[in-house]
Amino acid sequence: MMTLKDRSKRRTGSIAVSLSLALCGVVVAQDKSSGSAAASASTTANADMTEAEVRKVDKESGKITLKHGEIKNLDMPGMTMVFQMKEPGLLDKVQVGDKVKFKAEKVGGAFVVTEMQTSK
Repeated sequence: MMTLKDRSKRRTGSIAVSLSLALCGVVVAQDKSSGSAAASASTTANADMTEAEVRKVDKESGKITLKHGEIKNLDMPGMTMVFQMKEPGLLDKVQVGDKVKFKAEKVGGAFVVTEMQTSK
């Protein structure tokens, strides 16, 4: 017959084993996902970008007019509108009719393109 002390030791031992196995599973799950995390990070970065067509480039004022799709982070539907450029030098790399991908934010009441790349 088992004493109360023996039962307690047995229960503590099985809890420790269960906890160890559970933690190993967590470590393995993290290890398996970390390899794909780097690959999906670049996919996510591109997924955050909005596709658009350049309609007008105004280098003097540092603005660009884009006909764009939905901008999810701004909860904005697709439309044509003027954006301020965070880096006006990017305007030298595009011309009317180019297809681009961009990120935009609302800064001080203005919509600002913070990142832009030409699409292939």
